[in-house]
Amino acid sequence: MKKIDVRNRTISSAGGEYMLGLEDTGSHACYMIHGILKPGEKGRLIKPGKGHEEIIMAVKGDLAITGDISGRLEQGSAFHIIGETSAFLENTGSVEAVYIIAGGHSAHDHHH
Repeated sequence: MKKIDVRNRTISSAGGEYMLGLEDTGSHACYMIHGILKPGEKGRLIKPGKGHEEIIMAVKGDLAITGDISGRLEQGSAFHIIGETSAFLENTGSVEAVYIIAGGHSAHDHHH
């Protein structure tokens, strides 16, 4: 088992996210993104891109969602987004918010 300290890699990143994927797993099939938003931080773009789908889950805190998809994502809830659809995450709370994105290739639009 190869253990990866995702939280510390996220904290060390410039953009508040760490993508666990090909470099860590050697696989193109799937990836996972761990993200942290500071209180009041907004504008974090979620856009899977052509041939990809993602499930976004609020792990800690609640998030406001704007863009092509809009609404409120409460802690423990998730939503699905496909392809070129864009959404922006905002932490409206007073503590850091943490989210996980599970992504992979769309079966109907595989581009490799």
